[in-house]
Amino acid sequence: MSIKKQFLKTKPVCKVSFKVSKAEAGGATKVAILGDFNGWNPSVDLMNPLKDGSFSYTIELETGNSYQFRYLADDKRWFDEAEADSHAANEFGALNNVIIL
Repeated sequence: MSIKKQFLKTKPVCKVSFKVSKAEAGGATKVAILGDFNGWNPSVDLMNPLKDGSFSYTIELETGNSYQFRYLADDKRWFDEAEADSHAANEFGALNNVIIL
């Protein structure tokens, strides 16, 4: 997995690109990024499937904030981002990934 940040000079936003490898997706047919930036809605930010079986997605987020998120494969399996800036406990006894912009 990977996260790449591109801070824009003209606006207070950062383009954040997420990539999940085929192995990390575990044979999933769809992967979504759920977080506080999209109300934890599983149908808002669906990652794009790539020919090699990996998934990618780019989103613009406002700088000066931190955002919690997790990945959801096929609407049933949650998994984490190894390159997250930090982690925060959630109400389900697990950890959310945190990205700081």
